[in-house]
Amino acid sequence: MKIIIVDDEMAAHHTFLGDVIGKTDAEYRFFKDDEKEISEYILKNKVSAAFLDISMPHINGFDLAKKLIALSGDIRIVFVTGLSARASDLDPEVRAHTVGFLYKPYDADELRNLLSVIERGAPKLTVRMFGSFECFVGDNPVRFSSNKSKELFALLLAYNGRSLSMTDAISQLWPNLETDKSKILYRDAVWRLRKTLRQIDFNCVGFARACLFLEKEGIKCDYWDYLLGLPAEYGGEFCKSYDWSIEYLPALDRLRKE
Repeated sequence: MKIIIVDDEMAAHHTFLGDVIGKTDAEYRFFKDDEKEISEYILKNKVSAAFLDISMPHINGFDLAKKLIALSGDIRIVFVTGLSARASDLDPEVRAHTVGFLYKPYDADELRNLLSVIERGAPKLTVRMFGSFECFVGDNPVRFSSNKSKELFALLLAYNGRSLSMTDAISQLWPNLETDKSKILYRDAVWRLRKTLRQIDFNCVGFARACLFLEKEGIKCDYWDYLLGLPAEYGGEFCKSYDWSIEYLPALDRLRKE
């Protein structure tokens, strides 16, 4: 993949290169704030992402992002800045292409995290966990065949890569039912979830006898982004119709205050 870095300070270019050299196979091209030169390069090359300083003498990073998106509709943007900029400050079109913010002086691990997100490419499934839980393939909402299969998937996503045992799922989705009845309902929810994933042609869940496993590749989730410090709009609500979600709120609120 090809990446461009735009910053009017050469020291920033050296810092960036020093943090990524040997860590990825990406090809890098550095620019100062010369819009004409940058645009010509974008038109002639397939560029995966642009790391843009926001405050530069000859162009604003937000404005440059709009121009680059107009030239290359699938380019992804990272804003590198010492300012307290947030995703909510962005134009909706720019926000849709923005992977995250890298705040100066940035941490090398944060940079490598963002590069990893870019390298994975466009998501197959977009998940919204803040507010009500919803899933989308492109612009189309995923239609689950039952409310409990949808809730089971939400709980698995909340586990963020950890396996979800049948015992844990039952204790959170059917806490007041007798064991035999809850096991029947669990197996039905699993069967319906498998059916939904087949319908959208996205097999991201491994199903074992008493455990579920999630393959995170190809999923973009606002909750996961928030935990990584990437742009995500958290307003105090998380999977709000599910009782088990309340346990997640204290940790999410602490992150919001940091």
